Amino acid sequence: MNRRGWARQWTGPCLWLGAALTVATASAIAAETYRPSFHPDQLKGPSKGEPNRVLVLGSPHLSGLPDSFQAAMLEPLLQRLAEWQPTIITTENLSGLQCDALTRQPQRYADTIKNYCVDTSAAAKATGMSVPEANLAAEQMLAGWPDAPSPAQRRHLAALFLAAGEPASASVQWLQLDASERIADERLPADLVDYLNQRIERKNESYLVAAALAARLGLQRVYGVDDHSADWAPADEEAYGKAVMSAWDNPATKRRRQAGESKEQQLAQPDGLMAIYRAANQPAEAIAAFESDFGATLNEPSAQGYGRMYLGGWETRNLRMVANIREVLSRQPGSRLLTIVGSSHKGYYEAYLQQMHDVQLVDALSVLGTELNPAKTTE
Repeated sequence: MNRRGWARQWTGPCLWLGAALTVATASAIAAETYRPSFHPDQLKGPSKGEPNRVLVLGSPHLSGLPDSFQAAMLEPLLQRLAEWQPTIITTENLSGLQCDALTRQPQRYADTIKNYCVDTSAAAKATGMSVPEANLAAEQMLAGWPDAPSPAQRRHLAALFLAAGEPASASVQWLQLDASERIADERLPADLVDYLNQRIERKNESYLVAAALAARLGLQRVYGVDDHSADWAPADEEAYGKAVMSAWDNPATKRRRQAGESKEQQLAQPDGLMAIYRAANQPAEAIAAFESDFGATLNEPSAQGYGRMYLGGWETRNLRMVANIREVLSRQPGSRLLTIVGSSHKGYYEAYLQQMHDVQLVDALSVLGTELNPAKTTE
C-alpha cells in the first residue's frame, strides 16, 4: 500500500482517537475544577430560637506538660470558660459504648482497646450491669434527676457512669460531692472510691478541665466524642511506620518541636499556661499542624501510599468525632457546647462543624483573650 492509501486508511481512526483524547482531557480538567453548587455553610439557621453555639478549645495534652505544671495553673482558664457558660462539654475520649463495640472485634482493635478504653470490670461487678445496661440506667436516672440530688444519688450515678465506661462523667458527680461524702456505700465499693479519687487528680484535660468545669457549672456529665472505629493495621506495619516517620521529618515539624520545648519557660511566667492555650488556638496553628503532619503525609512518596493511608484515618477520625458532637447537639437544640480537643484537631473540627446548618462557631480567642505575652493579663 502506498503512503497515500495508508493515510486514507488511518485518517478516520486517528480523528476519532484525537477527539476521544480531547474529550478525556476536558473531562479530567473538569473533574479537577469541579465545585459543588450546594454550600451548607451558607444556609445557616434557625430563623427562630437560639442557635447552637460551639466553642472548639484546642488544648495541649496536659500529660505531656513539664513536671512544673500544677493543676492550680488552670484556674484562669476555668474562670474564662465558666464565664462563657457552656451547657454541654465534650472531650477527646472514646465513649463507653464505642469501646464496648470495639471489644466485639478484638483481633482488629486490640491496641485501640488497650490504649483508649477503660476497664469496667470492677464497676460491672459492683452494679451487676454491662456497659450498654449501665449507659441506659444512667440516662434513665438523669431523666428524673432532682434539682438537689442527695449524696447517695450522686454516688449511685457515679457508679453507673463507671460501669458505662464513662469515668470523666463519674468524676463530674464525684467533684460535686463534699469531701466528707466521697465515701463507699452499698452501691460504690471502696476500690471504686479510690479509683475516682485518683481520676479527679489525673494530669489530663478531660478531668482537670472538662470534668472540673462541668462540676463548677452544675452540669451532670460530659460526653466523650473521640472515635477510633477506623483504626486498622496495614499488612507491613514496619514499612508503614517508617514511611510516616519519614514524612514527619521536615522543617515544619522541627519548628513545632522547638515551640513545644519552650513550655517549661512559659509555665514559669505569670499567666504562662494561658499563653500556651492562646497559642494553641491561634489560626496559624492549624496550618502549622498541616504542614508538619497531615500535608506531609499527603505527599509521602511510597508506592503503597502509606502516608495517604495515615491521612485517610486522620480525616475519618475527625469526621466521626464531629458527627458525634453534632449528635449530642441534636438532642439539646439551642445549646452552648464547649468541645475540648488536642490542638491538632481544632482546624479540622472547625472546618467540618462550619458545614453544619445549625452550628454557629465561637472564636476561642474571644473567650481566652488575645494577649500572647505571658507577662501580662487580659481583662
